[in-house]
Amino acid sequence: FTFQNALEEPIVLETVRTTCGCTAAEWTEAPVEAGQSGEVVIEYSADRRGDFKKKITVFFDKQRKAETLWIRGTVE
Repeated sequence: FTFQNALEEPIVLETVRTTCGCTAAEWTEAPVEAGQSGEVVIEYSADRRGDFKKKITVFFDKQRKAETLWIRGTVE
């Protein structure tokens, strides 16, 4: 997932939380300057076949409410 800082000051992506051990996250740790982009990379490790839907919660330093991302797919 790519995001852009729409504020006029730098923002910091503080942490990313996943809902299970099957989902890992990496993110831009350096401050993201105004107008610049950062990213959250999610990796899902499938342990069974079928559909999946996982929630990822993203916390920025300038927001009170976290952002929610979803990944979903089908493992064949």
